[in-house]
Amino acid sequence: MVAPALEAERDEPLLVLHGFPSSSYDFAAVLDDLRRTRRVLLLDFLGYGLSDKPDQRYTLAEQADLAMAFTDAVGVGRLALLSHDMGDTVGGELLARQAEGAWPVEITRRVLTNGSIYIEMAQLSPGQQLLLALPDALMSTETALDAPSVRAGLAATFSPSSSVPDRELVAQWELISRADGHRLLPRLIRYIEERRRDESRYTGAIESHPSPLHVVWGVDDPIAVVAMTDRLCAARPDAVLELLDGVGHYPMIEAPARFAAAVTRGLASAS
Repeated sequence: MVAPALEAERDEPLLVLHGFPSSSYDFAAVLDDLRRTRRVLLLDFLGYGLSDKPDQRYTLAEQADLAMAFTDAVGVGRLALLSHDMGDTVGGELLARQAEGAWPVEITRRVLTNGSIYIEMAQLSPGQQLLLALPDALMSTETALDAPSVRAGLAATFSPSSSVPDRELVAQWELISRADGHRLLPRLIRYIEERRRDESRYTGAIESHPSPLHVVWGVDDPIAVVAMTDRLCAARPDAVLELLDGVGHYPMIEAPARFAAAVTRGLASAS
């Protein structure tokens, strides 16, 4: 999906990379703020949201391939990058490829938000641990997680201070379960194993890529804990950090106005 600028387009396009187990719908409440003066490029990764959901092995490399194909198809050679959760890792792979000369785009600036960029620091939820303990296989209809379980798992990642309406969780479930996608969750979550195995590649690129880095982080995230930002900023002293108090793992859903303002500030000096 390419969302056109609402006003005169004067800034480079913004590529948005979503996380597990949701979709680009996460950014619906902030999309108009993000596309005020730029095109916003959103895709649902394979197996997520409105994309196809084949019963196959899922890899971060394939998701990065799709992001590259998407930007090529829309003819974008210069862009800013906004990533969240698993999207941070896909973004890391894209940054590594760009640095290697394998992705011929110019990355002007990056905004990174809550994700397990240092996987050993992540406090995986009981639901995530359950899925990782299962075989990398399609769940049966009888054993698949149901709507109350998935919705409760998502709600548990929000800050206790957040007031997210029930309709948001209903919409999230509808997109996750579309085309039996909820049965694929044990397959989709294998990205965590890849992140553990190849963290030096993904996190190394996040830390070292020369494009300016702005970090926007919900402080109350129970999974991607806020201490990760200390480590990232120590590795990247020129990064700008904005912490959102009273916000958990999904700042674009829990505090859309504050999140959009922070991202807009992060993109303001892109060149």
